[in-house]
Amino acid sequence: MDPVILMDDDAKIEALKKRIDQAQSEEAVRSGKTQKGVDDNYRLGNRVLADLIAGIGGGALVGWVLDHFIGTSPWLLLVFLFLGIIVAFRNIIKLSNESAKKKK
Repeated sequence: MDPVILMDDDAKIEALKKRIDQAQSEEAVRSGKTQKGVDDNYRLGNRVLADLIAGIGGGALVGWVLDHFIGTSPWLLLVFLFLGIIVAFRNIIKLSNESAKKKK
């Protein structure tokens, strides 16, 4: 007879949970998802890149639009481009400081 049939309900549930946990850990090893740090660092790098591109692009876009309507070309473009760069680097420094605090 199958030993699972002779167990009571609680033991069956516990045996099932153990088999599920074992299958999930084997699947994580097989698919290479056991290295959590790599995924976290990848996300952090993508966030830094997005902040940098958004700051520079957003500042340039706002400056260009204002220059177009006001007619002060290229001065507002340059001012807002530099403001976008400053904001992007401030966000990157803030993000890296938060990341360093989490690792301590």
